[in-house]
Amino acid sequence: MSNATDKARFYLEKSVPELREYERKKIFSKEEISAIVKKRSDFEHKLNARGALPSDFVRYAQYEMNLDSLRRKRVKRLGIKMPGHTGQRRIFFILDRATRKFHGDIGLWIQYIEYTRQQKSYKKLSNILTDALRLHPTNVDLWIYAAQYNVEDHADMTQSRSYMQRGLRFCKSSKKLWLAYGRLEMFYIAKLVARQRILGLDKPVKARKEEEPLDDMDADMIRLPTITGEDINPSAEDENEVDEAALEALNSTPALSGAIPIAIFETAMKNFNDDDRFGHEFYDMAAEYDDLPCLRKILQHVVDSMQKAKPDSPHTHICHIKLPTAGVQVTSPEFPRAFAASFGRLTAHRSNPSVAKEIISWLQPLEKTEGLDPSLHKAISATIRNAERVVQGV
Repeated sequence: MSNATDKARFYLEKSVPELREYERKKIFSKEEISAIVKKRSDFEHKLNARGALPSDFVRYAQYEMNLDSLRRKRVKRLGIKMPGHTGQRRIFFILDRATRKFHGDIGLWIQYIEYTRQQKSYKKLSNILTDALRLHPTNVDLWIYAAQYNVEDHADMTQSRSYMQRGLRFCKSSKKLWLAYGRLEMFYIAKLVARQRILGLDKPVKARKEEEPLDDMDADMIRLPTITGEDINPSAEDENEVDEAALEALNSTPALSGAIPIAIFETAMKNFNDDDRFGHEFYDMAAEYDDLPCLRKILQHVVDSMQKAKPDSPHTHICHIKLPTAGVQVTSPEFPRAFAASFGRLTAHRSNPSVAKEIISWLQPLEKTEGLDPSLHKAISATIRNAERVVQGV
């Protein structure tokens, strides 16, 4: 117990100069500082004693976050110049101690990562992610978080892909990670397409020549179609001008032709022995990006692969039925014709309860669409009712 008390006293003494500065500059009163010391003393004794819990560290860190927020507000109101990293450094220290002591607690790691991300301490965050993934290489959510963080905060698709590839080396059997990788690539295509449209360079996508076989199941990494840099050169001699040649060249690269999501799908299907349920999940994931020029190519490839591997599967049937309407807005003039094509495909499988159940899930959100043509609404409602009767065995 003496050792715990000594440690607590040591950590408390390190904060004395900071507290004296607060009192001297009248940021906190003597009474408030006494309360801060008492609170910190209670936390430190609890953390350094036997039986400390992860929740104790969390409460301590939360207290210091609230204290630092109050300090910042008073400093701003009083117009005082003070280094803003003092409280931040203390919170980092608490969370670092927590993850060292309870390195198996994912919740602590996530709190540490989120706080560091909020403080924009990107170099430190990179180190924390490395430590967390080194200790938890089979945690799928951490690999997904790391990949999303790099693409969302830094637009670093190369690093995001690296995290996904490394994650799949450890979690090859995780469908969630394969789907997240596919979603990451679809998201990236959507960003590139949006950028082209803003710049007025949205032209029909031209597919490149077929690549060589994309993968080797015994290799550590998936072979993706070749891309150069980030497939685009954002720099130009004049900052107000756009490198149009680079953006136009982007149309013919795998980044926009859908080759990379297709490569991921093919590799995943081989890994899962042509699992039709996974193929269905991949189809639905890709179909969410309904405004991409390459969407039909990707979905057609998914359906073709499923029909070749599992032609009699309900999952294959439902994807084949939904394909004509993929990427077509429900309120657009083209949708009735597309829906008629889907309905024609449904006819052959309308008595299958598994297909009927999926049809209901697919059509119910469409039925509630505002501005839907009355005749189309009637047709969708009738199809849903027929499917419900099949499911109920009527």
